[in-house]
Amino acid sequence: MYHPYFRGKQYELITIRENAGLFAESGFIPIIEPVKEALNGLGRALTAVGEAGGSAVVIVNPHHGDHADDGERIIEFLRDGPIEEVDLSPAVLLKEQCTVEEAVRLCGEFENDPVTLVHAGFANGAALADALGARTHDLRHVFLEDSCGRLYRRHFQSEERVLLRDGFERRRNRDHPPTEFFSDLHVTFAEEGMSGFGDFLTVGDDFSETGGPAYAIAIHLTFVDPAQDDAMFVRHFLSVRQDTPTDPAGKFAEALTAMIEVLDRGDSSILESNAVQEFRQLHVDRHYPGLGYVKKLSMQHHIETLADYFVE
Repeated sequence: MYHPYFRGKQYELITIRENAGLFAESGFIPIIEPVKEALNGLGRALTAVGEAGGSAVVIVNPHHGDHADDGERIIEFLRDGPIEEVDLSPAVLLKEQCTVEEAVRLCGEFENDPVTLVHAGFANGAALADALGARTHDLRHVFLEDSCGRLYRRHFQSEERVLLRDGFERRRNRDHPPTEFFSDLHVTFAEEGMSGFGDFLTVGDDFSETGGPAYAIAIHLTFVDPAQDDAMFVRHFLSVRQDTPTDPAGKFAEALTAMIEVLDRGDSSILESNAVQEFRQLHVDRHYPGLGYVKKLSMQHHIETLADYFVE
């Protein structure tokens, strides 16, 4: 059903590990694009998913990060390690520069495994479908909405088809509006002819190794609005001070105070998730855990919000 797309940075892998039980219980399947040379963190995340009885998808030819030029170490890692212990699907990322021959070769590396194809700008769909033949219907197909039109998607029919939408608008923190639309795919994916949907959580598809100086601190919380046909929106809570990159702890306290004020009004539709409870405790403790940890809580809240939606 839900396939959150993670790049394998530290706090993203920690998010997967800490929510492995929720993923398994909800039938959510994370997609992971490893971007760091060391694969220990990926192994720990996959172990947690396996121990919880869940499933995961791991891209073997990443577009970003340390393995962008050569994914052979990832292939070896999956063969030698968790692939035997976890319900794991190796995935081939189909970007513009990928050839039909390379895609077929990578699929052939896992002839007896449930391979996923992540369609992300690859243009020659008809030729690839023809080259894969009957196996096309046995694969899981994940389509990045902005890169795959309906004509392209028609070439890849199977029981598992996932539409992936980037609902998070990347901009400078100080330029975020208070609230904006995020997605409605959790409601409409079946109408799109899909068996599931996905997104890039509250991080977005844009990738950068390091962030710039934070002139403004922002906390991003998604919510489902019953008054608007259960569409999902994202609320941005910003620090008051936005002129210099100094005092991130103080600016986090300002953004957190703004969040608590809205939550305490009781009319925000924001779920009182475990992540929100942790934000509340940070407010009581007046503690700044670092921006990576704040992003982790934001991602966790998003996962909990969707899990809660499908329980109802």
